Amino acid sequence: MAIVLHQFPISHYCEKVRWALDYKGLQYRLKNHLPGLHLKKMKAVAPFSSVPVLEHDGHYVQGSAAIISYLDTQFPARTLTPQAPEDREEALRWETFCDDNIGPHVRRYCYHTLLDHPDLVIPFFAKGGPFWGRTFLRIIFPKLQGVMRKAMQIREPHVSESRVALEQAIQTLVQAYQGRTYLVGEQFSQADLAAASLLAPLFMPPAYGLDWPSSMPEPLQTWVNGQAEYLEPFRRLYDEKRSL
Repeated sequence: MAIVLHQFPISHYCEKVRWALDYKGLQYRLKNHLPGLHLKKMKAVAPFSSVPVLEHDGHYVQGSAAIISYLDTQFPARTLTPQAPEDREEALRWETFCDDNIGPHVRRYCYHTLLDHPDLVIPFFAKGGPFWGRTFLRIIFPKLQGVMRKAMQIREPHVSESRVALEQAIQTLVQAYQGRTYLVGEQFSQADLAAASLLAPLFMPPAYGLDWPSSMPEPLQTWVNGQAEYLEPFRRLYDEKRSL
């Protein structure tokens, strides 16, 4: 029953899967890839070149939502998928909302600042990879930075649009949590896991597994400070539900 997670340690979509695996108490191995070099490797085993990709006894599943559904099917203990059909559909809707309206915008808005600070992000990219990873990434970083900015549309007006979309999505979640512990029913589900893990780079929880800086570079940190009150419920979810 070998489980391998192909991932980037910095990726919040990969953290979403790590959390699911840990929540279920499953034994697994991390395979950390270097950005850029992962493209052909992932394309060889999955439809797209992106991570996360779960490898389980020779079977490959790509994408955080598909992986969590697969894990709940194969390992139903501590399920993240509600059993009642209406609750299951609602949880999947919230997960999709977070995947579409939080994940890409956190990535674009954060990288807009972080890619100008290679001394900060290169250790994130290289964590757990080959011993030569940091040196390699320093050499190719100017090219990698350009590729990432183009692929993720990390430029104006898209960056400002992502900031606004992210603020709106956070408010939608804050309102949905009013008077309740979980987004769906009385159970911690993939909806809550998606919301907290995809927002996590904004509040940098230790359980994420990165050596976070004491603060993010400006102007990112000032914006995060302005969101701190709204991010606090998701920080609490980490404290209560994210065990290693």
